[in-house]
Amino acid sequence: MAKRIILRPERIQTKEDMNTYMKELFSFEEKNACSNLDALRDSLSEVEEETVFILTPETIQKICANEYAYKVLLALGYAAEENPAISIRFREATRTME
Repeated sequence: MAKRIILRPERIQTKEDMNTYMKELFSFEEKNACSNLDALRDSLSEVEEETVFILTPETIQKICANEYAYKVLLALGYAAEENPAISIRFREATRTME
């Protein structure tokens, strides 16, 4: 079963917040695995566990309102293009993870 992550925009609004959040979500061995967007993208390219990032309209709106969060979303999108284990799904309303 895939790891399902409902992306929390308030956790990706700064480089420091994103670094902490992604390290909580993934067990990256390298200390600087998420220290910046390039490092995040590189780290996600090595993820082997099937992982689905879930976005809702509310989440997308909050991400688009913050420049850094938007850049994180782009990095996730690039990672999903490069790594078949990563995907992004859209959902109409926020629900609890199943």
